[in-house]
Amino acid sequence: MAMSRIRVALLPSAVCIAGTEPALKIKDQQTGEIATDRETGASLYTVTVMLMEDGRAEVLKITVPETGLAAGLKPGVMVRPVELFATPWARIFNGQLSDGVAYRAARLELVTVEAAQ
Repeated sequence: MAMSRIRVALLPSAVCIAGTEPALKIKDQQTGEIATDRETGASLYTVTVMLMEDGRAEVLKITVPETGLAAGLKPGVMVRPVELFATPWARIFNGQLSDGVAYRAARLELVTVEAAQ
């Protein structure tokens, strides 16, 4: 069954702040195999981002290829996800249903304070 990818459009007033350093995404916990982009082969990283929009705040864990990580990306800096997609997922593990949304961006750009205003 094909999964639906949904393009995520952020409001111009949205503010995103990196909450963590980029961390390598592990494909297989037992072998330590690193997840890679299917098209480019680039290693994948996850970055936790706080999204604040219209008086709400959400924490998103966004997967980004290594080539899409901006120099200087660290916790507390403002970022802009480029080509952000959401993919709903569900699986049964040990008889229990787990579900959620996986977020993926082509890159995270640093936002300067002047550009954010």
